[in-house]
Amino acid sequence: MRALVVGGGIGGLSAALCLHRRGIEVEVFEQADGIRELGVGINLLPHAVKELSELGLLERLDMTGVRTTELIYCNRFGQRIWTEPRGLDAGYAWPQFSIHRGQLQGLLYQAAAERIGEKSIHVSHRLVGFDQGADGVVAHFAGSADRTGDVLIGADGIHSAVRAQLYPGEGPPGWNGHMLWRGAVEDKPFLSGRSMIIAGDLKEKVVLYPISRVVADRGRSLTNWAVWVKLGDGSTPPPRREDWSRPGRLEDVLPYFAHWRFDWFDVPALMRQTPVFYEYPMCDREPLDRWSFDRVTLLGDAAHPMYPVGSNGAAQAILDARCLAGMLDSHRDVAEALRAYEAERLPAANQVVLNNRRMGPERVIDIVAERAPTGFERLEDVISHDELLGIAVQYRKIAGFERERLAGLKN
Repeated sequence: MRALVVGGGIGGLSAALCLHRRGIEVEVFEQADGIRELGVGINLLPHAVKELSELGLLERLDMTGVRTTELIYCNRFGQRIWTEPRGLDAGYAWPQFSIHRGQLQGLLYQAAAERIGEKSIHVSHRLVGFDQGADGVVAHFAGSADRTGDVLIGADGIHSAVRAQLYPGEGPPGWNGHMLWRGAVEDKPFLSGRSMIIAGDLKEKVVLYPISRVVADRGRSLTNWAVWVKLGDGSTPPPRREDWSRPGRLEDVLPYFAHWRFDWFDVPALMRQTPVFYEYPMCDREPLDRWSFDRVTLLGDAAHPMYPVGSNGAAQAILDARCLAGMLDSHRDVAEALRAYEAERLPAANQVVLNNRRMGPERVIDIVAERAPTGFERLEDVISHDELLGIAVQYRKIAGFERERLAGLKN
């Protein structure tokens, strides 16, 4: 069997590695002219790390990222609302990693190049269409020769060309009115040195965590920061695609966070230290009721783009990759395998998309802000421990990283 994977990002490269592990021949096609280590930080939860560990990548992750030990939610005044251990500190068999997105993509590319061969990873290949029949699927690329395979996997992101052919009238992604700015800069460590902080409310929010093992080994922190601001009600379309990931301007965002100085962190100072940071509209798409059409299917952001809430975007793509490879390995008929993949992953991923629209586990800070907009003297007068725990537990279940469930899973 030969699989054609469209997209050389985290989802596409994870799919290539999972397929190769199952003995399936695979080629990857990326429209950019190279695989570059772009972006800033992301988190990999234990269920995703489990899959990457099964692919033999745990040591590479450890050399690159930081093992996250705690997650702390605060209000805009720096008052703690919820603290929980993470990864191994929470009793999981696998760690949680905070890591640079580009470096994660880089190590996945390196592993894929070693295993499937660099000649099987094609850059400057922009998909313009595909045809399929009983004998296979043919992918057409602008300015390049057609490629034929048994299955075509669209892992080409929120602006997926594969999805556009399957759903030609869908239109652009939907914007919820929030603008997100993200950057990373070397600074002194804060709190444990491996802490993840989410502070604020639905109007304005700050996320902070270190993402570099190399920098941490020098006694410093490469601190990833993300801030978002509600600029509208989501009734207007998002900025043009060409304006996504454009360099941010300090004067546009700093006024919202000029007074966000906590005992343990100075947010505006960190933003001023960052030479270049980027601006993104916070977008997703409506969940689909079908990903697979005969020999063609979707994976990752092409299938289920979601708001960057709960550290689940990349994780869900990696779970897709593991499941899809397993189904193609265990079913003789491609269409049957894709139906089985869709039956397992589509409902689960769509549930995460919808829960992230309600801010997932981060809604605890929104609830507290609604009940105590000027802060609190005693948290228990605002929200109970049981209510906080219930929200955290519910999201773990929805996103598929309950500790007990993972402990019982076998590949």
